Amino acid sequence: MQPRTKGSKRKRWKSYFGPDGKLRPFRLLRQDIGNVRKRYISDWTLFNQLIFASAVYVFFTNILPGITFASDLYVLTGMTWGTIEVVFSTGLCGIIFSLFSIQPLTILGVTGPFSVLAENIYSLCINSFHVNFLHFMAWSLIHSAWMHYLLAIFNAHDWTMQYVTTFSADIFSLLNSVIYFHKAVQELQRNHEAVSFASFLYSVIGAVGTFLVAVVLSTANSWQPLFHRYVRMGLSEYAAAISIILWIGMPNIGELATLDKQTLVVQTSFRPSDPSRTVFFVQFWKLPIEWIFISIIPGAIITILFYFDHEISSIICTLERYGTKKPGGFAWDIFLLGTTTAICGILGIPPANGLLPQAPLHSESLMHTVKTESIEIDEKTESRRIVIREKQQVYEQRWSPFLQAAGILIFISPPFQHVLGLTPTSVLAGLFLFMGEQSLAVNPILYRFFYMLTPASELPPLPKGVKNYRGIHAYTIVQIVMTGIIFYVTLTVAAPAFPIIIIAMVPVRLLLMNRFWGRETLRFVDSWACKDGTPEDDEDRRNGIDGGERKKKEKAVANSDCGRDRGLGEELV
Repeated sequence: MQPRTKGSKRKRWKSYFGPDGKLRPFRLLRQDIGNVRKRYISDWTLFNQLIFASAVYVFFTNILPGITFASDLYVLTGMTWGTIEVVFSTGLCGIIFSLFSIQPLTILGVTGPFSVLAENIYSLCINSFHVNFLHFMAWSLIHSAWMHYLLAIFNAHDWTMQYVTTFSADIFSLLNSVIYFHKAVQELQRNHEAVSFASFLYSVIGAVGTFLVAVVLSTANSWQPLFHRYVRMGLSEYAAAISIILWIGMPNIGELATLDKQTLVVQTSFRPSDPSRTVFFVQFWKLPIEWIFISIIPGAIITILFYFDHEISSIICTLERYGTKKPGGFAWDIFLLGTTTAICGILGIPPANGLLPQAPLHSESLMHTVKTESIEIDEKTESRRIVIREKQQVYEQRWSPFLQAAGILIFISPPFQHVLGLTPTSVLAGLFLFMGEQSLAVNPILYRFFYMLTPASELPPLPKGVKNYRGIHAYTIVQIVMTGIIFYVTLTVAAPAFPIIIIAMVPVRLLLMNRFWGRETLRFVDSWACKDGTPEDDEDRRNGIDGGERKKKEKAVANSDCGRDRGLGEELV
């Protein structure tokens, strides 16, 4: 082996820190800020009825799961975080991102995985560390903020998400669904302990009823020819809201009104849920110095969780089918996410980040038909004709995220808090079930699981190179088992470390799985999460092979840089 020359070392150094190097400080941030300036004015010049309807729709799909998590957090954080903290965080962070982010289609809120993390950090602070939870959490979020800044400054998107495949992303999505279902069961368990048996039985009926009505109404668009299409659209878009309003009113009718029932705990004034606090401010400097350094560990775990979650949310809400054309980016939003995370820590409220499935639901609600005209010339007759083509794309603007976030923020006022306080916890359990179902319904793991239950003669044909379904079934089983293991970890004292396990799935997929599965099988079931193609395609190109048979399926992708540099005339690939 020849020793490295100075020229080769300089070339290697330049590949990392040169003008286009992956670790060149501020490279993507400068690019993103330029993209924000290009699109910012046009993001505010568009407003119509569909955008307003989208804002109302996202308002309900965001605030309702938020208050559901608030009910859970209120119990499991010793009344430290409740409804007002979650609503405050969701509204504040949502407004900041709608005003300043590079990708306004992304919707922010308090997520299920973070709730699990916070509950376990609270338990450690109270039972093991014997330190103030809010002081410790504030420092954890402050540490997380500067870690977000470093990720943005050193272009982490280019050297992290470029290696993530849908293997890990689908496991994370399935974990979200399982957490939703588990929270529903926990809510009913607490209800059973607090009320009479008759009231508990009604709570089960209320939870299942809320879930079923929401699921049925969400399919209203397929009821044709029943009702006018605008009626079907309204029932579908406001399915969760209609179901919740119905089942909030139900226990106040007739003999049901005499039942003792648990409702959401809210504040009667603008102050924290914890009776010992009077203002939204944490004196974080009072934490002992040794615990300030120890809080770097949960800060790093929160950073991993938020970074992965927010990037996946941003990618999925700009899928090819949404037809987004304005220039986007990721580094600036990660920098902004670090800022909102630190603000939430200092205010003593849970931080918000990108939401699934709310972010893609936002894009779905903004879809509209665009007609384009073109002139085609017949080569034989040289006659001209006008051809009208239709395509679907979203309205890319900032009004819908701004209006939904502002609407949520209004609910920190005492009169609107009183309205939230009318919500039975059984309805929240039903909403957990509905959100879990909505997330699970679009997860490819579910459909591959159904393949395992389907007779071989009824299965769809496989592409060339994939011999049978055994490898596909084994791949699906591994994803389900890994989800089960990660979920089990969330129930133990090691719960704060569960995001690390999810990230560890990335090298497992790239370095180990190709030893047990055929290349064409992996090419069929998996793909890059943030660029076109698969790891096997990239390996073929490195070896001088022109790829193999590739399944063309819609991915959570844009182009090779996740839609960062799209011009106005380009489409996602």
